Amino acid sequence: MAKTNYNYEKRARELEKQKKKEEKLKKKQAKKNDETDEEKQTPSDTSTN
Repeated sequence: MAKTNYNYEKRARELEKQKKKEEKLKKKQAKKNDETDEEKQTPSDTSTN
């Protein structure tokens, strides 16, 4: 019977975790950028009124 390659499975799990982590960071950065853009727009909108 063939021996299971646990190192391959572990590496696949690590890559999947890393990919999810990067996606979360991108979402957080996008959300942060959206908030800062809104904050920048709000003062300029009030000064034009």
